[in-house]
Amino acid sequence: MAPGEAVYKVGELARASGLTIRTLRYYDRIGLLRPTRRTGGGHRVYGEGEVRRLYRILLMRGAGLSLGEIGRALDDPGWDLPGAVRGHLSSLDGRLAAAHRLRDRLSAMAATLDRADVPTAVEFFEAMEEMTMLDSAVRRRVSILVYDDIEAVHGHLVRVFGLGAGPLAHDDEGRCVHGEVDAGDGVIWLHREAPEYGLESPRTLGAATATTAVMVESVDEHHRRAVAEGAEIVYPPVDQPYGYREYSARDPEGGLWSFMAPLG
Repeated sequence: MAPGEAVYKVGELARASGLTIRTLRYYDRIGLLRPTRRTGGGHRVYGEGEVRRLYRILLMRGAGLSLGEIGRALDDPGWDLPGAVRGHLSSLDGRLAAAHRLRDRLSAMAATLDRADVPTAVEFFEAMEEMTMLDSAVRRRVSILVYDDIEAVHGHLVRVFGLGAGPLAHDDEGRCVHGEVDAGDGVIWLHREAPEYGLESPRTLGAATATTAVMVESVDEHHRRAVAEGAEIVYPPVDQPYGYREYSARDPEGGLWSFMAPLG
């Protein structure tokens, strides 16, 4: 550490970066961001070099890179920080410019409609082209899970895992053939077993072939609730090397669920 260099305690760096102290400790443990030194009491102290490194970490996390990929990039001596900042700025400028162009185009179309005129097809096409620069063609995802007793699983997911209660649908004979639960920004459909399509519940198969992962605000708080409601816990909350804190549980038919939150 150079004489006169600014230093930051772990709490100060956490507040400045918007991360948690737990996350910074985790970064230290996996070697992604080690403090310059420690005080006599063992407290982490970060220097300006670590602040610059953390900025690079946040840039790459924002770009969707895993912690492993970030670690490899940071250790590459050819990695260009000024170039990365300029690239980040250019990307942001591009989105802002697209938003301004779309706003100007929609304002012009609104003025046309105020005059009781109808915008031309070309104007609509141009507006749609601007919109595609700000959003993808994919509008929503729907996960579909297969169960034998849809109604019972639906109740478990709402009561034990805290998912939002969606509608249930029954056939003419009163059997529940469809259910829905809300999980944050997505919806999960509960589908009946359909051997004609090769759709069987985990209980019928005797194995779970996939895991449903749900992001939660607090993994530990969610785990405590699930335990209190009698959930079958596969493993308790743990910090994973891929950058998430998570725990795993099974639903009544053996479906495997992970509840997680990013460490960074």
